Formats: sequence, structure tokens, C-alpha cells
Amino acid sequence: MSASTRGGWRVALRLARREALRRKGQTVLMLVLICLPVVAVTAAAIVWRTQDVSSAESVDRRMGSADALVETTGADRVVQGFDPYDSFGTFGEDDLSPGPNLGRGDVEAVLDVLGHDRPVIPLDRDSRLFETDRGVGDMEVVTTDLAHPLADGLLERVEGKYPPGPGEVVVNQALASRGPGIGDTLTVIRKTADGEKTLDLEVVGIAESTENRGYELAAGLPGAFGETENPTGRWLVGGGPVSWDDVRALNAIGVLVASRQVLTDPPPESALDPVAGGFDEPVDQVVVSVLALVGVMVLLEVVLLAGPAFAVRAKAQAHTLALVAAAGGTPGQARRTVLASGVVIGGLGGVLGVGIGIGIGAVAVPVAQLFDTTRFGPFDVPWPLLLLVAGFGFLSAVLAAVVPAFSASRQDVVAVLAGRRGERRLSVRSPFLGLALLGAGVAGAAVGAGTSGRGGGAGSVLIAGSALVSVVGMILVVPVVIALVARSAARLPLALRFAARDASRHRTRTVPAVAAVGATVAGVVALGIAVSSQEAANADAYVPMLPDGYGSVALSADADRSAVVDVLGRSLRDDQVVDVRGVQTSTDQGELEFEFRQGGDVLMLSHWGTLGSSYVVGAKVPDYVDLSADARAEADAVLDAGGLVLMRSERSYPEGYPAPELDGGPVTVDVRRWSPEEEASTATDVASAAAPSAVVEVSRSSPAVVLFSPRLLERLGLETSTVGMFIYGPVSEEAEKDLQEALAALPTAAYLYVERGYQPDAAVRIVQVVLAALGGILMLGGTLTATFLALSDARPDLATMAAVGARPRTRRTVAAAYALVVGGVGAVLGAPVGFIPGLAISQPLTRSWETGATAVDVPWLLILTVVAGLPLLTAAAVGACARGRLPLTARID
Repeated sequence: MSASTRGGWRVALRLARREALRRKGQTVLMLVLICLPVVAVTAAAIVWRTQDVSSAESVDRRMGSADALVETTGADRVVQGFDPYDSFGTFGEDDLSPGPNLGRGDVEAVLDVLGHDRPVIPLDRDSRLFETDRGVGDMEVVTTDLAHPLADGLLERVEGKYPPGPGEVVVNQALASRGPGIGDTLTVIRKTADGEKTLDLEVVGIAESTENRGYELAAGLPGAFGETENPTGRWLVGGGPVSWDDVRALNAIGVLVASRQVLTDPPPESALDPVAGGFDEPVDQVVVSVLALVGVMVLLEVVLLAGPAFAVRAKAQAHTLALVAAAGGTPGQARRTVLASGVVIGGLGGVLGVGIGIGIGAVAVPVAQLFDTTRFGPFDVPWPLLLLVAGFGFLSAVLAAVVPAFSASRQDVVAVLAGRRGERRLSVRSPFLGLALLGAGVAGAAVGAGTSGRGGGAGSVLIAGSALVSVVGMILVVPVVIALVARSAARLPLALRFAARDASRHRTRTVPAVAAVGATVAGVVALGIAVSSQEAANADAYVPMLPDGYGSVALSADADRSAVVDVLGRSLRDDQVVDVRGVQTSTDQGELEFEFRQGGDVLMLSHWGTLGSSYVVGAKVPDYVDLSADARAEADAVLDAGGLVLMRSERSYPEGYPAPELDGGPVTVDVRRWSPEEEASTATDVASAAAPSAVVEVSRSSPAVVLFSPRLLERLGLETSTVGMFIYGPVSEEAEKDLQEALAALPTAAYLYVERGYQPDAAVRIVQVVLAALGGILMLGGTLTATFLALSDARPDLATMAAVGARPRTRRTVAAAYALVVGGVGAVLGAPVGFIPGLAISQPLTRSWETGATAVDVPWLLILTVVAGLPLLTAAAVGACARGRLPLTARID
């Protein structure tokens, strides 16, 4: 860079700084546009890095204040990574046989390597059942000496004290809210082969895990919760750092080691054994490509949003630049003057955005923690990434100033000095190029949809690239659309006519704003279609077992029916529960197997059901089986004739699984028993009989598969019993939880199932809400930017209107019309463009591997809200907030 060029930039930057201070309101608006994405990305990066707990950050929560956590594996030798949670491998036979006295010999072997002068305490984690106010629940248990210095950091004491004796425990708040608190008794339940055993423990404190939250937890001294069925030798070791050489020595005797020194200051990668390959997955190139595309799209969005502001600033400097040009100034000097504004605003916006983002991130971290059960790590600011984010803000501002800079360097000096306003004529080539790009985007998306498999691939990259091409094509078409809107506005009311024609006259600031709104809408529509289509495919694949809100209880052969009825009676009405009789297939004598044949073909049945048996009995089809009137009459006739009914649902059969087809003749039922005491691969024949039958289609999956007539079971010599209970809905979620806990407290198994239909992932709903909110914010930003810049630019025209008698509300109406034109035209252009990648990407996302079928679901409510609702809402808000009166000014600037 020559000295004259450097001097020119120094002057340009000084002028830009003074211009920024002189036009403070405009500068603040430009800073907001640049800062918004920088703030959002900075806050998101901080939340992401804070919740991503590294091995070094997890040391205290994993091993307290110890220097190492060692664990036996039962192998002769192990090979591990620096963090055994990340990778390890075992060699040799499992020759260690843990018993009741596990730990004595093994810990001695550990101390033989590390030194016998080190303090060591055992640490074990397991799960147990416990009595709640409603029944029985499940909890995690931690056994160690919590008062020992080595355990400091495993738990965070909230209230009370750590247990000093074996009969005392601490619990977390989640467990205390469901049962015992401080001073109460925690009853632990263990179901063993010898029966159910209980153990009463006194709760002496409340403590929370430093690793997880929300899940029930209790902690006590070793042995407090009884013997562990599958004990693992695990100890906390102190006494000084455990080096990588010590870790390798312990690996040689089959012990895994998490060393504080190794995790916080790992050796070079060359120290790792090649056998200890990590579990890291290869980088997904498709994900990288899509993320790069998202970054480019966001950059384009910010440039389009900020472009109008720089265009207005360049127009405000037009007279000054014209004077410079008339005095011999070069176009390059004019360009530098406008670009310097981008440099000043971009530099300040990047730094300011990162600073504000850090503050918002500090507030967002505890909020995000509320939605995650895993505790976040320490507050983490990823400075290298934030440096890139600040550079992103700087680059977006400079790029936003490029077009206004070149426009300023090519302005008509005579026209500007004469006070005339005008725009360059529309380019003839740009619209055709835009249409060509739109066509290329459609073609690329179609090819990508046809070649992509589920999960991505080259086709997904092609679809993503087509989306970018389509958006660029739309941007090139925007000027022509604005001109057409202005020409067709002759019959519109004054405010809309004025706004449309003014937008066409000042395309330099209007086109970027409309394009920004269009690009936002296109992105929201595309992602909305993709997310909704994937959810539609998941919902279509879901097979309901019962009507929504209805339930069933499956009883084992030794279940106490009266106890189950008593539990159900506490939360349900008597008329809601119906006994279901059938054949218990699992008994002490063995497993019964049914086979249905017609001719020489075995009928393939779907054995999905929610009762204790798939084979029920009845003289008529029970009311809870959802059949049409004709199918019910046919089935009742077959049962009356002593036959059987095969109940099937089209959706209950996996893809490619043949449904049973009958030829009108009888069906032969073969019954066999597999004895639990015999290891032979053949079963004993129990009975066989032929009977009339029918296949009936149920609208949902039936709670059972086959319905026998009582006479047919008598011929087969099979006994019937109550295999389950059908519960008529509705069953509330609160009642379901109470019943689950109460049934779990019974000595014999009773499984409760309540049909809730397909439950979409909460994350999907959050994504849809975020899409609508993000689209609304960006649309609002683009529309408000263009509107208020237009109102600022149109002050002389509005003042003239006021001078000739226009009422104060006219300016408000004009302001609302500006917002409606910019937001409406952008939304109408962006929605069809969003359909291109949205429909294309839904194909690989929802394609079935078995049938190749795909699902497409268009979220019309979301699209209608974005396309129609947001422009109207923005127009109403602008009209309400705009000033109605202006001081009279001269018509010419």
C-alpha cells in the first residue's frame, strides 16, 4: 500500500468517525444490525462451551479431591487413553471373581504399584428401589466415606450433615420431594432370588450431586445399602500425583485409572498405545458443509440488513462527495469514504457485540442449565472462536458498505449538486440471471433429493448449495418485482401508493431490505418444512397400542389380582377397569408356543400386545377391540361357532412382514411347550385342533393378537386366567405416575401401559418456536430498518404533505405502508424460494430404508404466520410508534 493510499485511508477513517458521531441515531441503528448476530453467536458459543464438560473440568465431580480414581476390570491387562471414559481395551480372560470381600486383594495390588502410604477409600455407584409416598421409586446410590477429604467434591452438601454411621444416609432434593426428608426413614427395597428385602436408613442431610441434577440420589458409607450384586473394585486414591507411568503400570494388572495429573496436563499423543483407539467419530463432511452454508447465509443476511443503512449514509454524504468529485476527487476516494464507515462501524460493532454477548451468555448459562440434567462446567469463554465472531461482524459491515460505496463513486455529480434525486436504471441482465439461478436451484435441489439417502451424503450438500443459489437468484429478481409493484399501485390508497413508488425510486435502500426479509422467510420455510416432515415421518411410523388415554395392565402368572385391583381402585372408577381373560404363556411348567396353519402354510402373526398374553378368550369380541360393525358381526359369528379370530392392524406389521390370509377353510392350532429344565432344541406337543377362523382389521394395534372361543380352548385342554386388565380412558398423567409407583410396590410384577399417542420430541417443538421467533426478529429488523430509513429520507416529502393539509395520522399511515410493502414483498418472494430446499431436503430426511417411501409435511400455520402475520404485525407496530407531526422543512435537502 502506497503512502498516498495510506494517507487517504487515514482521512477517510477520520471522516467516518466524525460522521458516526454526528449522526448518532443512524449509527446506533447500524451498530444494532451488526451486533445482533455477533451477540447471538457469542452467547450461544459460551453456553455451548460451558455445558461441554471436558475431562479436566470433570475431575472434581468424578474423583472428589483424590489424585486418582482406579477401577478393576476383571481382565489380565488393559490399554486406555488419557481418560478411560474416552477409550480403553481389555486383554485376557475375566479371571477375577468378585465376591463379598472384593477390594482387599485388589486394592493391595494397586498400592503395590502406587505405594502403600497412600490414603485410599472405596467408591461405588449402583441403583436401588425405595419406598415413596405413592409406592416404589428408583434411585441412584453412592457409597463412600463422604466425610473423608478424598471425597470432597463428589457431592455438594445443602443441609444437615454427612452420614457418620452405616445406618444413615443423605439424599438429594429430588428424592426428598417424593419421600423422606431430614429426620425421616428411607426404606430401601432389594428384590433378590430369596424374596424381597427391606432396609431402613435414617436421612441425616440433603446433598446434591456435582455431576447430575434432578434424578433421585442417596449416599452413605460402604455397605449402607446392603451388598452389591455385581460389585466393582473402585477406589479413590490420594497421596500425591499419579503419573502416566503409574497409569501404564496399573493397566498392566488390569486396572483402569483416571488420574488428575494426566487429565489436567496430558502427555503428548505419542505416549498413547495405538491399541487404545478413541471413540471419536470421523468428521461428518456433510455437517461441515451445511454449517459452512449456514455461516454464509447468515453473513449474507447481515449484509442485506445493514446494506440499507450504509446506502442512506452514503446518500447523506452524496453532496459532499459530489463537491469532492467536482474539485478533482477520484472515484477511489469516494469509495474509500463510504467503505471507511463500514470499517468503523464493523470494528466497533464486532467488539461491542462480543462484549454484550459475553454478558448475555453469563445470564443464559443458568437458564440453559434448567433444561439439562447434567451439570455444566465452569463458565467458559472461547476467545479464539469469539475473535472469529468479531471478525464476522467486521466483515459483514464492510461488505454491506461495498455496494453503496461503488454507487457513490458512480453518481451523477451534476444531478446531485442540483439537488435532484434519482436512481440508476434497472439492469436488463440481472432479472434474467436471477431467474436462471432460481431454475438452477430448483434443478439442483431435485437432483439432490433423488440421490440422497437418509442422513445426508453428496445429495444433501447439493441441496444446501441449491438453497444458496436460489436465494441469490431471488435477490437479483427483487428490483424488478419492486418496480412492478410500484407500477401496479395506481389504484391503491395514497399511503400504499406513496410507499410503493418511493420504494421503487430508492431501490438502493429498498432492495437489500426486501431481499433480507425474503432470505429470512426462505430459511424459516425451508427449515420448517424439513423439521415438520421429519416429525410427520416419525409420527407415521408410530404404532398406537390402544386408543389415546386408555390403558392396560399386564399380569404375570403369579400376580395377585386382588392387590392390583385395590391399587387401581385408588385412582380409577370401578367401571373403568375390565378384566381380560386368556392363556398365560409363561408358567412354571415352561413357555407355551402357538402356531396357526392353514393347508401347509404357517400364518405369520404380529405378537405386539399390551396385556399379559397375546391370546385372550371371549364368547364375543370385547368392547375394547375397535372394529367396524361388519367385522364385529363376522368375528362374533366365528366365535359362536367355536372358532378363533386373528386380529391384525396394517400398521402393526413391520415392513415386508406378510399379513395372514385365509382361504375360507379351517385353521389348525398347534400348541407346544418348551420346558425350562430341558436344554433340547425341540418342544413338547401339547394339543392340536382345527377350527373356523376369521381375520379382522382393527383400526389400531389390538391389546391382544388372537381371540379364542371358550369351546376351542376346552378342546385344546388349556386353562384360562386373568392375564390383564383393560382401562377405559381418560387416564391422566398424574394418575399414571401414581399407579406406576403403587404397582411397583407389589411383590409380583404388574406392568401398566397408558397410550399417549406419538409424543414429539420437546427439542422439535423448541426448534419450531425458535424458528418462528428468529424469523420474526430478523424480519422485524429488516422491515424496521428499511421503514425508518425511508421515513428519514422522506422527511421533505412528508413535510410537504403536512404543508398542503395532510393530517398527522397520514405520516403514521405512510410509515405502516412502508413496513407492509417491504415486509410483504419480501415474505411473498421468500416463501416460494424456501419451498425449494425444504421439499428437497425432506426426501432424504424421511426416506424409509425398507420401502423408500418419504413424507412431506408443510407447516402452513408457521408459514402463514411468517408470510402474512408478521408483515401485518410489523406494519401495525410501526404505524402506532411513528410520529404524527413533523416540523416544516424545505422541500430540497
